Amino acid sequence: MFTRYGIRELLIYGFAIPACGLMVAYLAWFWLPRMATPVAGYAVGGAVAFLSLLWMGFNLNFFRDPNRAIPGDEFTVVSPADGTITDIGERDEAEYFKGRVQSIGIFLSVFDVHVNRAPLEGTVDYLRHQDGKYLDARNPDCSTLNEAQNIGFKSIWGPRFFVRQVTGMIARRIVCPLKLRDICKRGHRFGMIKFGSRTELYLDNEFQVEWQVKVGDKVKGGATVLALVKRAGAVVGKSAPPETATALPWK
Repeated sequence: MFTRYGIRELLIYGFAIPACGLMVAYLAWFWLPRMATPVAGYAVGGAVAFLSLLWMGFNLNFFRDPNRAIPGDEFTVVSPADGTITDIGERDEAEYFKGRVQSIGIFLSVFDVHVNRAPLEGTVDYLRHQDGKYLDARNPDCSTLNEAQNIGFKSIWGPRFFVRQVTGMIARRIVCPLKLRDICKRGHRFGMIKFGSRTELYLDNEFQVEWQVKVGDKVKGGATVLALVKRAGAVVGKSAPPETATALPWK
């Protein structure tokens, strides 16, 4: 129900701080009516209790991690994050591909699930943490200027894909436990971005994909189909479109 990547924050912000707030509310209800008017005690205590419970609810909602049914087969690209599609198309990527590639960007609000999932099965062959600013995640410049974790994968067919976890104005911490040569199954969790942020997916031009979403669509990590792979280099040892190859069972 809750992500293991946020246990510490959930204990501190979701339970410890609200518990202190409720204790303050109790003391306000108990002592202020003796020192001032009963109305003052009830008003202060009620306000503190309300804000404490609101803060607890926000944290419980933010660190949730629902199980998802992963749709399709290994030729189905699933969303790496919950949020709203902000852009789809070609763009230059200078770090990993060093050229023009296909890309899609997803904005995550503070009310979205922030656990990231692998869009395809692949082996990690590149990792770099990028220091930077904390621009609003909807700012076009945030992709290159903000702090980010950049992850390159080699797909099971050979062509590469690239995921970028980008901080936002509020997000200040990225979690990515992956190591080089780790194998990440499609739809599996591989980290999270804590609070409002952006996730980007880049696909090698050796991939021929048919996009299934458009700008403005709401997506769910691991559950929403972003694209269908029509061709990805030599598929399962053959120069054939994926739809003619035998699908591997997802585990």
